[in-house]
Amino acid sequence: MDERRAIERLKDGDPGGLEYLVRAHQVRAVRAAYLICRDRPLAEDVVQSAFVKSYEKIKGFDGGRPFGPWFIKIVVNGAIKAASRRERTVRYEGGSPDVVLEDPGTSPHRLLEESEERRRVWTALEKLPPAQRAAIVQRYYLGMSEAEIAGSENSPPGTIKWRLHAARRKLSNLLRPQFCEEPILSKDATEGGGDRG
Repeated sequence: MDERRAIERLKDGDPGGLEYLVRAHQVRAVRAAYLICRDRPLAEDVVQSAFVKSYEKIKGFDGGRPFGPWFIKIVVNGAIKAASRRERTVRYEGGSPDVVLEDPGTSPHRLLEESEERRRVWTALEKLPPAQRAAIVQRYYLGMSEAEIAGSENSPPGTIKWRLHAARRKLSNLLRPQFCEEPILSKDATEGGGDRG
């Protein structure tokens, strides 16, 4: 079965088409939801709700368009709402993103550096408003173009460009102190032994 046939089956009232769509889109959808709401069980709930919602609204889906962007729009909107509700009630504390598998040939020192760097980026991403975080996730983690994001959200391209610009600027300001620290001076330079002229 292909995606088009699965959608036709759903439109005909046969839920059997949903199984194909779940297999095809679940991993990417959970990843997107997790990157926005930063809670694995919550992300899985968001995606499950998005599949139910897509099943309920499939009759309004234009079969001439790809299912993926339409479905991701439902996921992203659900994740933004869930993240907003969650941020109002409980502040996320710690945790490490386990989305990326490590290369077994990487040195422990490099793994530690990458882990620390990833933690800094996650911490900065968490400080973005959910809509800006969603724009960053869609653009840089899911690889969607600005036009695809705009189309999936029924927003003008200028709105998406503004969200991305504002998010990048905020991330830059948040990360600059951590990644642009001045180099540590050598012991000789601090004790006056640096000038051997």
